[in-house]
Amino acid sequence: MGGFNLEISTVAGMIVGILAVAVGMVLKGAPIEALINPAAFLIIFVGTFGALLNAFPMEFIKKMPVYFKLLLKKPELMHPEELVGIMVGFAQTARREGLLALENSLSGVKDPFLKGGLTMVIDGMDGTFVRDVLELDIALMEERHRTGALIFSQAGMYAPTLGVLGAVIGLIAALGNMNDIDALGHAIAAAFVATIFGIFTGYVMWHPFSNKLKLISKEEVELKRMMVEGILSLQAGDSPVAIEAKLMVFLPAANRKSSKESGEGG
Repeated sequence: MGGFNLEISTVAGMIVGILAVAVGMVLKGAPIEALINPAAFLIIFVGTFGALLNAFPMEFIKKMPVYFKLLLKKPELMHPEELVGIMVGFAQTARREGLLALENSLSGVKDPFLKGGLTMVIDGMDGTFVRDVLELDIALMEERHRTGALIFSQAGMYAPTLGVLGAVIGLIAALGNMNDIDALGHAIAAAFVATIFGIFTGYVMWHPFSNKLKLISKEEVELKRMMVEGILSLQAGDSPVAIEAKLMVFLPAANRKSSKESGEGG
């Protein structure tokens, strides 16, 4: 696994979402400065965070900066085509010199999951045991990722409801000042700012963020399952052609080009 790729879609999505609301308000004749409402910010953002504290243990809340980082800098995973070439090359080496010969090539394997699986195979561990260990690793990773996505999906549920709460609080304050009609109108308008923030953060930020984390996790899980099949095929002594054919099914049809050229170099 290399460094990180800037996830442009998250940045672009936030900019487009903010612009859509701002331009829409201008077109509707609503003043943009009405959004500058500290009370609405407090109710929505601090209130949502408080709800999350009630919903999740602190050990999960502490990981939120990591989840935000994933949304902005998606992990750079190995390309599936590259993995096909690597496994075919290993298969050719194993066929010529035996599995133990792969030990010299492990230093060039950067992915810890792939390296760990290959190490177990080289050490002569049973195929069933190797599969169980790798599948358990994937399952636990999925569970960790699922928790991260759940935090954001729950925030997406809480924020709009807190927006309604903020509007009610604002209306209570507004109705307490019925003598000044002008002030009453401004107070009622300000009361609904919290609703805007609640709906915006819920459906433009938190729910979409949750969905993106699920897709990022799905991509990594599919790559690791591809690695598992390659590792077990290598252990079973399958030919390079057979391993290539098996791994190619993980690739989109348009990308299923022969990797024989890249494999011959290994």
